[in-house]
Amino acid sequence: MARQLLRFTGVGVVCTVTSLALFAFLRPWIGPQPANAAALILTSLMNTALNRRLTFKITERHRMKRDHLNGLIVIAVALLITGGSLGILHWINPDATVAAELWTTTLSGFLATAVRFTMLRHWIFRRARHR
Repeated sequence: MARQLLRFTGVGVVCTVTSLALFAFLRPWIGPQPANAAALILTSLMNTALNRRLTFKITERHRMKRDHLNGLIVIAVALLITGGSLGILHWINPDATVAAELWTTTLSGFLATAVRFTMLRHWIFRRARHR
């Protein structure tokens, strides 16, 4: 499990940096909530594919579509966590800066990451543990 966590962390860093960059790029044009959703959705396929192959060592194509569809459910949970945190930030501070939004999505992303790992390991890729 320690190796899985290390690989999962590496994938998470790549996906988080990509997601934050997309959020910062899209936010001025579409606003914080849609930018957060777009960034998470766009990086979700990459995240599931990388975790499938690198973290959980699943290389066969069997069930790949199902894994990605289930991965979208995992991303929806992450979106609820990060989107909810942005909603709370804007409720507390309607004039929050982009920096505050980035910090909020990053910090809430840590919780979302823990939830994501748990869901991937115990639900979507549980078959990898039985090899």
